[in-house]
Amino acid sequence: MGRQTGVPGAVLAAVLLAAGGAGCSGTAAPDGGDAKPSATRTARPTDSKPDSTPDSKPGGGDVLPGMVTAAEARTRLAALKVAPGGTMAGYSRDKFTHWAQQGNKCDTREVVLERDGSGVQRDAECRAVSGSWKSLYDGLAVTDAAKMDIDHMVPLAEGWRSGAAGWDAAKRKAFANDLTNPQLLAVTAASNRAKGDQSPDLWQPPDKSSWCQYGRAWTTVKSTYGLTVTEPEKKMLTTMLDTCAS
Repeated sequence: MGRQTGVPGAVLAAVLLAAGGAGCSGTAAPDGGDAKPSATRTARPTDSKPDSTPDSKPGGGDVLPGMVTAAEARTRLAALKVAPGGTMAGYSRDKFTHWAQQGNKCDTREVVLERDGSGVQRDAECRAVSGSWKSLYDGLAVTDAAKMDIDHMVPLAEGWRSGAAGWDAAKRKAFANDLTNPQLLAVTAASNRAKGDQSPDLWQPPDKSSWCQYGRAWTTVKSTYGLTVTEPEKKMLTTMLDTCAS
């Protein structure tokens, strides 16, 4: 299906060198995100941060790390291979190891919750017990971690249909736990599950002010991993990028 390009060293360094294996703190969701957010039980907060967490805070104005400009996104989109979507034959979420341990009992999803929130406090097990988040997709402000999911920008199933079916286990793990590129984002559980595993031509964030970032992020991830796009998907991504100021 897609081109079998390698994963950038920064991605592998951030993910494959992380301690331990997968550590999912909730049940599986159909979109490749998580269905149950961090526990909000009362517990002793801790300020400790995972030793291996990469310095991947988003740049000014963006809520996702590793974002390219609108102009660069258009260039990358034009270069993506256009192909029909593949089948789901052989797909399983278990083929994408998630969530990987990142040190100090923190897995990838807890790292993203802390990165994307403000004033986040964790318990001794690295679960978010307080904080505030702004959900990009629907613009909602949330102060309860139980209402937040971690979304894969390009869902695992969509990745499978556009090239990941031919990857090895290491590259799938990198894709599912990528803290360097704009692949993981804390959003409301409702918006995450509404999105499911749909591509941009089938689902768009209800808050249109997020379309520029969404289009740039989706294009960046597909370009980074050498995934293909369909014609309708490419058309909708173009529409999203056209909402960018530059």
